[in-house]
Amino acid sequence: MDRHHRPPPRGLLSPLLLALATLLAPLAAWPQAFPQKPVKIVVGFGPGGLGDTVVRTLAQKMAESMGQSVVVENAPGAGGITAASMVARAAPDGYTLLLVSGQNAFSPYLFKSLPYDPVESFSMISTIGTFHFLLVADKDSPLKTVDDVVGAARRDPAHFNIGTISVGSAQHLSARLFATMAGLDVPIVPFKSTGDVIAALRGRNVQVAMETVTGVLGQIRGGSLRAIATTAPARIGFLPDVPTIAESGNPALARYESDSWNGIVAPAGTPPAIVQKLNQEIGKALQAPDVRQRFIALGIEPRASTPEALKEVFRKDAAKWRVVIEEAGIEKQ
Repeated sequence: MDRHHRPPPRGLLSPLLLALATLLAPLAAWPQAFPQKPVKIVVGFGPGGLGDTVVRTLAQKMAESMGQSVVVENAPGAGGITAASMVARAAPDGYTLLLVSGQNAFSPYLFKSLPYDPVESFSMISTIGTFHFLLVADKDSPLKTVDDVVGAARRDPAHFNIGTISVGSAQHLSARLFATMAGLDVPIVPFKSTGDVIAALRGRNVQVAMETVTGVLGQIRGGSLRAIATTAPARIGFLPDVPTIAESGNPALARYESDSWNGIVAPAGTPPAIVQKLNQEIGKALQAPDVRQRFIALGIEPRASTPEALKEVFRKDAAKWRVVIEEAGIEKQ
């Protein structure tokens, strides 16, 4: 044996191997053992909303499967920036997650600066569902079809208002896209909450409104509001008599479609094995019949995805809504 390449003394070899094994053992066991403590999902708005309700349903099912609590923490403020900042700064260990939506994707075009990058500051995990919107009117309104809406708006644009929740919301941008494609120059009036939008409809302060299916489904079924059309590419299964905007017969609206989505992300740098574990658990939860039933009742199509597919959703949504935001002249906050 070459005297320059002698093996280490036996007395030294064992401590080296022991130290190496000690260092590698947690890394080898970590993905299989995850999670070893409660997982937190941060939501960027107050409790009781659509996304909050959806993620609590998901969290409960994930907890049952993983054997650890999955808690939901509401952190409203600054259009979701507060929650996203919290998660972007959190340890990349899979224990702090963020509920994201379309607004996270196009937020760079609504705010002058962000303390994080909407894509690069996070490890994508999975989508959890997609949902669409409804164009609605008061039950006593003479507006019953998309043609009625377009005609009335063109005849008297100064006295025709479309109501939505806050500027820059998916509802607001969907209404703006509708008006632009239909060639309408009418005010899109923002309100603080869905309840305020409904009150404005009933009080005839706005003539129609764009809102999530969940937000107005109770009023539609109760008979106080009328669903004129849906923004979906096809009719919604539990509202089969409500046509899509695209099938209204108006050539300018033949390609109209608008939706939003929810997904789950983690801080950038989260180990791939942890991302994969969470992706699998989300997919499993969304396949559960009770979860699917709850989502569908809320007007959401449960849909899991790969992390790569969620990143592509971010990029496509950002590109689509950037044009709408710029054409609408929405000033950055």
